[in-house]
Amino acid sequence: MPQKKSAYRRWYAAQHPNVQMVLSQLWMPVFMLIMFILCYVAPFQHAAPRDMPLGVVGSTQVAESLRTAADAGEPGAVDVRDITDLDTARQQVTDGDLAAAYVPDSDTMIIASAHQAQASSIVPKVVTPLLKATGHNPQPTTEDLAPLPTHDIGMTPMYLMIAWCISGYLAAMFVGLMGGPLGRRIRFFIIACTAVLLSFLSALLIDPILGAITGHFWALWGLGFCWAFAIGAAVNGVSYFVGRFVAVPAMLMCIFLSMPSSGGAMPIWMMPELFQWLSHVVVGSGITEMLKQLVYGVGPGYTRGWIMMACYIVVGLLLSLVGKPFRERKLIRRILRGRTTMFQDAQKAAGAHGAAEQKHILAEHGLKIRPADGAVLRIPPEHAHHGLREKVEDAVARYDSVVSERAEHHGGTAVAAAGQLLSDGDRTPPTGLDSTQSDFHDLEAEVAAEEAGEGSGKPADEASRRDR
Repeated sequence: MPQKKSAYRRWYAAQHPNVQMVLSQLWMPVFMLIMFILCYVAPFQHAAPRDMPLGVVGSTQVAESLRTAADAGEPGAVDVRDITDLDTARQQVTDGDLAAAYVPDSDTMIIASAHQAQASSIVPKVVTPLLKATGHNPQPTTEDLAPLPTHDIGMTPMYLMIAWCISGYLAAMFVGLMGGPLGRRIRFFIIACTAVLLSFLSALLIDPILGAITGHFWALWGLGFCWAFAIGAAVNGVSYFVGRFVAVPAMLMCIFLSMPSSGGAMPIWMMPELFQWLSHVVVGSGITEMLKQLVYGVGPGYTRGWIMMACYIVVGLLLSLVGKPFRERKLIRRILRGRTTMFQDAQKAAGAHGAAEQKHILAEHGLKIRPADGAVLRIPPEHAHHGLREKVEDAVARYDSVVSERAEHHGGTAVAAAGQLLSDGDRTPPTGLDSTQSDFHDLEAEVAAEEAGEGSGKPADEASRRDR
């Protein structure tokens, strides 16, 4: 049964093949525009303290008074927690469980700016009104457990996270787009090799060349490889089900949702609830927390990151096991039903148009392709378009070596001056360069003869006129 096509598809098929190819990819900028606005502009536009974890050490009474003041001023902005001792408060601040810890006895505010660089400026703005409302010193002494190094604003882990995500998902995306028939082992081999190379390049640039992170080259290389491979494995598994639209889930998972949910650009308690929940599942938070632990010695440690990484690899393997037979069954059904996609039709039309255009361009320059072996032949001068002789000779000179090699490879034949094939038993034919030079000699001889005839003809005409 012939495939029914909508009016739009009929209009689409009537366009130039290359226009069809361009139109088939225009969904990408539309998708990226929408996602940039929804995932970057929207959450950061509405960034505000949401249950900011503030610890109060050793005083339940002070904690209760601060909690009452917070609920009265801006409900839901601050989550005041009772902390029994100073060591526990320090550990929770270092791990990132607390944005800050207030010690009433010493009038001290404990922070770890290396874990949440922006928190060092946000916390005082939130806590100062509460301290003033409860009669405490609004400007307590600040104790920074993990200060950032000089000239470091704490953004390197986030940008390196994005680089590793790109290293993983782009390789797998291209494998899914162009390597559909490839087996699972070859797919994973390509992803692994790409992860090794790109993670090495990122570590080389970050550590010894730029010095953004120093002293961790091997750890950065190894960690970058593991994450790039894990991301690539997951994207590869998804590609079996979504085909050429694999960029949608890949970029959502690795770029658009990971950046605001990672806690790298802004503390996670500043983000809307959706992104706070996503921080438990998207790769951005796992990578960023591991990098903060490696570089600054802060954060919850490596355990959560390793678990997340293993989950992505396992999910990728499972999707690959199920996805390959799914893709094959889908392909068989499409073939049996005689159905094609708009992109497939555009590819076929573009290929045919490209071949016709190539033939036309060669013909304009006095050349043609021999169908048997693809060798480029020169069209005999009597068949060539008038006025293109010089272009033909120039083109033959460039293609001479290619034609000769192909001719010798296919049966020991070669191209003669007039575009004819000579067998092995004939004399050694002139090469394209020799024939071109001989043609130019013939032209020179013809021009010289014409000039000589014109020169000798004038006196003869004058003599005949005088005789008359």
